Amino acid sequence: MQMTGLVRAMLTCTVLAAGRPAQAQSVAARGPAVTASDIRFMQEMLGHHRQAIQMTAMVQSRARRPDLRLLAERITVSQVDEIAQMRRWLNAQGVGDDADMSHDMSAHAGRTMPADAMPMMPGMLTVAQMDALRRASSARFDRLFLNGMIQHHEGALTMVRALLQVPGAAQESSINHFVTEVDADQRAEIARMRRMLSRR
Repeated sequence: MQMTGLVRAMLTCTVLAAGRPAQAQSVAARGPAVTASDIRFMQEMLGHHRQAIQMTAMVQSRARRPDLRLLAERITVSQVDEIAQMRRWLNAQGVGDDADMSHDMSAHAGRTMPADAMPMMPGMLTVAQMDALRRASSARFDRLFLNGMIQHHEGALTMVRALLQVPGAAQESSINHFVTEVDADQRAEIARMRRMLSRR
Protein backbone atom coordinates (compact mmCIF):
# COMPACT_ATOMS: atom_id res chain seq x y z
CA MET A 1 0.00 0.00 0.00
CA GLN A 2 1.51 3.29 -1.08
CA MET A 3 1.51 6.29 1.27
CA THR A 4 0.02 9.44 -0.07
CA GLY A 5 2.18 12.57 -0.06
CA LEU A 6 0.13 14.01 2.80
CA VAL A 7 0.55 10.91 5.00
CA ARG A 8 4.28 10.78 4.24
CA ALA A 9 4.67 14.44 5.17
CA MET A 10 2.74 13.95 8.42
CA LEU A 11 4.95 11.00 9.42
CA THR A 12 8.10 12.98 8.64
CA CYS A 13 6.93 15.87 10.80
CA THR A 14 6.14 13.47 13.63
CA VAL A 15 9.63 11.91 13.51
CA LEU A 16 11.34 15.31 13.44
CA ALA A 17 9.23 16.60 16.30
CA ALA A 18 10.03 13.51 18.35
CA GLY A 19 13.74 14.11 17.80
CA ARG A 20 13.77 17.69 18.99
CA PRO A 21 13.34 17.00 22.73
CA ALA A 22 16.27 14.57 22.63
CA GLN A 23 18.42 17.17 20.92
CA ALA A 24 17.41 19.80 23.46
CA GLN A 25 18.18 17.42 26.30
CA SER A 26 21.61 16.71 24.78
CA VAL A 27 22.43 20.42 24.67
CA ALA A 28 21.14 20.91 28.21
CA ALA A 29 23.18 17.98 29.48
CA ARG A 30 26.37 19.70 28.39
CA GLY A 31 25.59 22.53 30.80
CA PRO A 32 26.59 26.19 30.62
CA ALA A 33 29.57 27.05 28.44
CA VAL A 34 32.92 28.38 29.62
CA THR A 35 33.33 32.07 28.87
CA ALA A 36 36.36 34.22 28.05
CA SER A 37 35.87 35.90 31.44
CA ASP A 38 36.13 32.51 33.16
CA ILE A 39 39.44 31.80 31.44
CA ARG A 40 40.81 35.25 32.21
CA PHE A 41 39.80 34.89 35.86
CA MET A 42 41.57 31.56 36.23
CA GLN A 43 44.74 32.85 34.56
CA GLU A 44 44.82 35.92 36.79
CA MET A 45 43.97 34.00 39.96
CA LEU A 46 46.82 31.63 39.16
CA GLY A 47 49.24 34.56 39.23
CA HIS A 48 47.57 35.92 42.34
CA HIS A 49 48.11 32.64 44.19
CA ARG A 50 51.75 32.52 43.18
CA GLN A 51 52.47 35.72 45.06
CA ALA A 52 50.75 34.36 48.17
CA ILE A 53 53.10 31.36 48.08
CA GLN A 54 56.09 33.69 47.80
CA MET A 55 54.82 35.41 50.93
CA THR A 56 54.30 32.22 52.92
CA ALA A 57 57.77 30.97 51.91
CA MET A 58 59.26 33.75 54.06
CA VAL A 59 57.43 32.79 57.23
CA GLN A 60 59.50 29.94 58.65
CA SER A 61 62.72 31.98 58.77
CA ARG A 62 61.24 35.35 59.79
CA ALA A 63 58.07 34.91 61.86
CA ARG A 64 58.04 34.97 65.64
CA ARG A 65 54.60 33.48 66.27
CA PRO A 66 53.99 29.70 66.08
CA ASP A 67 50.34 30.28 65.11
CA LEU A 68 51.51 32.37 62.16
CA ARG A 69 53.78 29.55 61.00
CA LEU A 70 50.83 27.15 61.18
CA LEU A 71 48.62 29.56 59.25
CA ALA A 72 51.27 29.95 56.55
CA GLU A 73 51.52 26.17 56.17
CA ARG A 74 47.76 25.91 55.70
CA ILE A 75 47.70 28.74 53.17
CA THR A 76 50.55 27.14 51.24
CA VAL A 77 48.86 23.73 51.11
CA SER A 78 45.50 25.14 50.00
CA GLN A 79 46.93 27.50 47.40
CA VAL A 80 49.30 24.92 45.91
CA ASP A 81 46.30 22.60 45.56
CA GLU A 82 44.23 25.35 43.95
CA ILE A 83 47.07 26.20 41.54
CA ALA A 84 47.05 22.56 40.42
CA GLN A 85 43.27 22.70 39.97
CA MET A 86 43.51 25.91 37.91
CA ARG A 87 46.23 24.49 35.68
CA ARG A 88 44.20 21.34 35.02
CA TRP A 89 41.11 23.42 34.25
CA LEU A 90 42.98 25.73 31.88
CA ASN A 91 44.63 22.80 30.14
CA ALA A 92 41.19 21.22 29.69
CA GLN A 93 40.09 24.42 27.94
CA GLY A 94 43.09 24.23 25.63
CA VAL A 95 44.67 27.47 26.87
CA GLY A 96 47.88 28.31 28.69
CA ASP A 97 48.10 28.95 32.41
CA ASP A 98 49.57 32.45 32.14
CA ALA A 99 47.52 35.50 31.23
CA ASP A 100 48.95 37.96 28.72
CA MET A 101 49.69 40.56 31.38
CA SER A 102 52.65 42.84 31.99
CA HIS A 103 51.60 43.67 35.51
CA ASP A 104 51.76 40.51 37.58
CA MET A 105 54.99 38.63 36.92
CA SER A 106 57.26 41.57 37.77
CA ALA A 107 55.57 41.79 41.17
CA HIS A 108 55.86 38.03 41.71
CA ALA A 109 59.59 38.14 41.03
CA GLY A 110 60.14 41.27 43.09
CA ARG A 111 61.50 43.22 40.11
CA THR A 112 60.90 46.92 39.57
CA MET A 113 57.81 47.47 37.47
CA PRO A 114 58.01 49.73 34.42
CA ALA A 115 56.40 53.12 34.92
CA ASP A 116 53.80 52.46 32.24
CA ALA A 117 52.85 48.99 33.52
CA MET A 118 49.19 48.18 33.92
CA PRO A 119 47.72 48.30 37.47
CA MET A 120 48.23 45.09 39.39
CA MET A 121 45.42 42.71 40.16
CA PRO A 122 43.34 43.55 43.24
CA GLY A 123 45.14 42.92 46.51
CA MET A 124 48.55 42.21 45.01
CA LEU A 125 51.39 43.52 47.13
CA THR A 126 53.58 46.11 45.45
CA VAL A 127 57.30 45.64 44.93
CA ALA A 128 57.91 47.99 47.89
CA GLN A 129 55.61 45.95 50.13
CA MET A 130 57.29 42.69 49.15
CA ASP A 131 60.73 44.20 49.77
CA ALA A 132 59.65 45.44 53.20
CA LEU A 133 58.38 41.95 54.04
CA ARG A 134 61.70 40.40 52.98
CA ARG A 135 63.66 42.81 55.18
CA ALA A 136 61.45 42.38 58.26
CA SER A 137 61.71 39.82 61.04
CA SER A 138 60.08 38.85 64.33
CA ALA A 139 57.12 40.97 65.45
CA ARG A 140 57.45 43.46 62.58
CA PHE A 141 57.37 40.62 60.04
CA ASP A 142 54.32 39.09 61.74
CA ARG A 143 52.41 42.36 61.49
CA LEU A 144 53.43 43.07 57.89
CA PHE A 145 52.62 39.52 56.82
CA LEU A 146 49.15 39.48 58.39
CA ASN A 147 48.22 42.88 57.01
CA GLY A 148 49.64 42.00 53.61
CA MET A 149 47.89 38.64 53.40
CA ILE A 150 44.58 40.19 54.45
CA GLN A 151 45.03 42.72 51.64
CA HIS A 152 45.90 39.89 49.26
CA HIS A 153 42.89 37.75 50.23
CA GLU A 154 40.53 40.74 49.99
CA GLY A 155 41.82 41.27 46.47
CA ALA A 156 40.89 37.69 45.60
CA LEU A 157 37.37 38.32 46.88
CA THR A 158 37.21 41.43 44.68
CA MET A 159 38.19 39.30 41.69
CA VAL A 160 35.47 36.78 42.53
CA ARG A 161 32.83 39.51 42.82
CA ALA A 162 33.92 41.01 39.50
CA LEU A 163 33.60 37.64 37.76
CA LEU A 164 30.15 36.99 39.20
CA GLN A 165 28.95 40.34 37.87
CA VAL A 166 29.74 39.33 34.27
CA PRO A 167 26.60 37.96 32.57
CA GLY A 168 26.98 34.25 31.89
CA ALA A 169 30.31 33.90 33.71
CA ALA A 170 31.07 31.33 36.45
CA GLN A 171 28.14 29.15 35.35
CA GLU A 172 30.11 26.11 34.18
CA SER A 173 30.05 23.61 37.04
CA SER A 174 33.76 23.21 37.77
CA ILE A 175 34.58 26.91 37.79
CA ASN A 176 31.44 27.67 39.77
CA HIS A 177 32.55 25.17 42.42
CA PHE A 178 36.08 26.58 42.43
CA VAL A 179 34.92 30.19 42.80
CA THR A 180 32.59 29.25 45.64
CA GLU A 181 35.39 27.47 47.51
CA VAL A 182 37.87 30.31 47.02
CA ASP A 183 35.33 32.81 48.33
CA ALA A 184 34.55 30.74 51.44
CA ASP A 185 38.19 29.84 52.22
CA GLN A 186 39.54 33.36 51.82
CA ARG A 187 36.79 34.85 53.98
CA ALA A 188 37.52 32.34 56.75
CA GLU A 189 41.26 33.05 56.61
CA ILE A 190 40.71 36.82 56.66
CA ALA A 191 38.63 36.46 59.81
CA ARG A 192 41.32 34.31 61.41
CA MET A 193 44.10 36.77 60.53
CA ARG A 194 42.13 39.69 61.92
CA ARG A 195 41.73 37.81 65.18
CA MET A 196 45.47 37.13 65.23
CA LEU A 197 46.21 40.84 64.73
CA SER A 198 43.89 41.75 67.59
CA ARG A 199 45.73 39.36 69.93
CA ARG A 200 49.28 40.43 69.13
